[in-house]
Amino acid sequence: MSRADEPKSADTGVPKSADTGVPKMSDTGVPHAADIRPPGTTTGRRPVNPPRPSPLWALALFRSELTTTLRRWRTVALLGVLALIPILIGVAVKIETSDGGGFGGGRGGGGEGPAFFPQITNNGIFLVFASLAATLPVFLPMVIGVITGDAIAGEAGSGTLRYLLVAPAGRTRLLLAKFTTSMAFCLLATLVVALSGLVTGALLFPLGDVTLISGITVSFEEALLRALGVAALVALSLVGIATVGLFISTLTNSGIAAMATTVGLVITAQILDTIPQLHAIHPYLFPHYWLSFADLLREPVYWDELVKNLGLQGLYVAVFGSAAWARFTAKDITA
Repeated sequence: MSRADEPKSADTGVPKSADTGVPKMSDTGVPHAADIRPPGTTTGRRPVNPPRPSPLWALALFRSELTTTLRRWRTVALLGVLALIPILIGVAVKIETSDGGGFGGGRGGGGEGPAFFPQITNNGIFLVFASLAATLPVFLPMVIGVITGDAIAGEAGSGTLRYLLVAPAGRTRLLLAKFTTSMAFCLLATLVVALSGLVTGALLFPLGDVTLISGITVSFEEALLRALGVAALVALSLVGIATVGLFISTLTNSGIAAMATTVGLVITAQILDTIPQLHAIHPYLFPHYWLSFADLLREPVYWDELVKNLGLQGLYVAVFGSAAWARFTAKDITA
């Protein structure tokens, strides 16, 4: 049988021996070049696809990020400070009213934060609303700024970000896990304040039916549901600054610089929101509608500013979340 009549490989046309199907060697004993395939291929037709992460991988990555965040002593200390604030407010109100007088710090009416303080002595559940109103302008945003500002920059500064990207998660999944962890921490921080206020209010003041801002009395159970709704609204009010902090964290490798910039931005926005001459930009500042949660304590509920607040936070998430993704996916990871 001549060489032309020998069987051919179905893949490459390289001659094979008729009995074994092993690639035919050249006269020098070296396999034909056409039959030498690069590593990672099977038949020479297509490369082997790397294993695709299952949907559970993203959940595992989120769980890992959340666990890592909550185990840090800094996070525990920040949550401890937030839990301490309602206790201090409750004790201060109790001491102020121990002689039978009223609390002198409230302005009354209007549904603003300090208006809740005089009502704490009548019903302890108002300590929840007063604590959220007291911590929302400064303390809660600062805590969120510290956590989100350190999310990416802290990993880069410590040299662990490059190792996180070695896993088959990819930059988009990692950033999404960081973002989801930040949103979960917003809810957790808000619930810590609310639960601390509820427990302290129950221990120091009477509980019972609640008179809303509009003058209508509702049962304690309904008031608890409204308190849960208020806590959810406060948590959603923080997602805007959380997304801004995450974006700032992608711009630097210094966690301290990212945290300081985020906190400074919160303070700056608060100052700008108090200047009457800048009223034209007030509706676009992320803290402008923060105290609108008080409208949930009316009957009927005033939805106008609540909807504006949620829409504004969603706008910040869309704009700065996209900017964070664009920056992080194109960023050179050198540490």
